[in-house]
Amino acid sequence: MSNDTFESVLAINTSKPLDFHHRLTAVTEFRKLAEADSLAAANKRINNILKKSDFNNILKVKDNLLSEESEILLSETLKEYQKKVVPMINDRDYKSALTKLAGLRESVDNFFDNVMVMCDDDDIKNNRLALLNNLNSLFLQTADISKLQG
Repeated sequence: MSNDTFESVLAINTSKPLDFHHRLTAVTEFRKLAEADSLAAANKRINNILKKSDFNNILKVKDNLLSEESEILLSETLKEYQKKVVPMINDRDYKSALTKLAGLRESVDNFFDNVMVMCDDDDIKNNRLALLNNLNSLFLQTADISKLQG
């Protein structure tokens, strides 16, 4: 196991040794997936965007403010994934949760290729930040994969 795998689980402050072990195992398996490096890089980017913005942890995405095809698709896909992944996490099936989350790669890549997050319209910008925050939060329920090195 690598240091960054350990750091990714340590970052979420789980205090139960067995739970920590299950998360480590899940992240170790996640790293073997083709999507892992891309999603780790995307999560780093999301963290940087959220840190640099004056974002105030708004969690509610306003569908009426979604205008770009890629952001609409990411929002819809994320809602579907939340319904499937949250029960996995609640059951401590972290490996299945991260494996499922790997399926977000294409939607996340399309979003970053086609959407300007930090646009001039504050409402749209904050809505996009909320979307990214929700995505980041879903991953953080298992581990901080932004800590993973390529």
